[in-house]
Amino acid sequence: MRILITGGAGFIGSNFVRRTLTGAYPGLRGAHVTVLDLLTYAGNRDNLAPVARHPAMTFRQGDIADEKLVRDLMRDVELVVHFAAETHVDRSIEGGHRFVATNVLGTHTLLDAARQAGVPKIVQISTDEVYGSISAGSWTEDEPLLPNSPYSASKAAADLLARAQHSTHGLPVCIVRPSNGYGPYQFPEKLIPLFVTSLLDGLTVPLYGDGGHIREWLHVDDLCRAVALVAERGLPGEVYNVGGESELTNLELTETLLRLTGRERSLVRRVPDRLGHDRRYSMATEKIARLGFRPRIALATGLAATVRWYAAHRAWWEPLRG
Repeated sequence: MRILITGGAGFIGSNFVRRTLTGAYPGLRGAHVTVLDLLTYAGNRDNLAPVARHPAMTFRQGDIADEKLVRDLMRDVELVVHFAAETHVDRSIEGGHRFVATNVLGTHTLLDAARQAGVPKIVQISTDEVYGSISAGSWTEDEPLLPNSPYSASKAAADLLARAQHSTHGLPVCIVRPSNGYGPYQFPEKLIPLFVTSLLDGLTVPLYGDGGHIREWLHVDDLCRAVALVAERGLPGEVYNVGGESELTNLELTETLLRLTGRERSLVRRVPDRLGHDRRYSMATEKIARLGFRPRIALATGLAATVRWYAAHRAWWEPLRG
């Protein structure tokens, strides 16, 4: 099998590449992996260092919006896993152009090339943020998309393009909507690695508003295992929510990270709330469960392991921190 993985040098994509090449997913064993990544600030070749010499991996630096490049890479591909995206909400609020260019135009280019090449399976990686905010209960996959940030709006647009390609052309694409991911190799602008690396150095951490915003956390190993299951068993045209079954307020998460790093609460710096900040995310996950998925890594275990990883890998994150 030949697999094209976009954004394969990023946080989640590189995890999927590493685990695929080391045989973690039975349905993908023996595959040849081509990684396409533009290597923007969040893409890092060091994320692929453990498999850099693997004979079944090819790396190409390039843009998913480059039609010729994407068409060339799509030849003889049997599976596309599309992680490539601009993902940081704060950056999208500062300016959304790059998000539209990558997440919307880039996804359109990729899907169109896959259709023309007759690729048998495409997995589009989305986000729970496309649903907006929910005060009670949990979203099913049939909920309307009500994004509230330029980032989530661009991802919702990408999902709708995938849906349209399936409805119009029969493109065999599945959509995966995971909750907030965390774990090793996550760029230190995201909440958990930002707080962990700052606290390890005795620096203050910024907590938005009252800290009552609720998120559901999913370890990257579990997230990628769900993606592999959808790649193997998911039905074309279907959407699959993937949650971590672990809701925490940002304040509760911060207190956990303070305890794990041995730091005092005085290092928490309250800052004005983010514009358009969604209050709560929560997803129903019965559909992905029917494919055989449940999270294996408990949040307490995963957070402790993540803190230990960042403490032991300063050489990876210190050059990345602004």
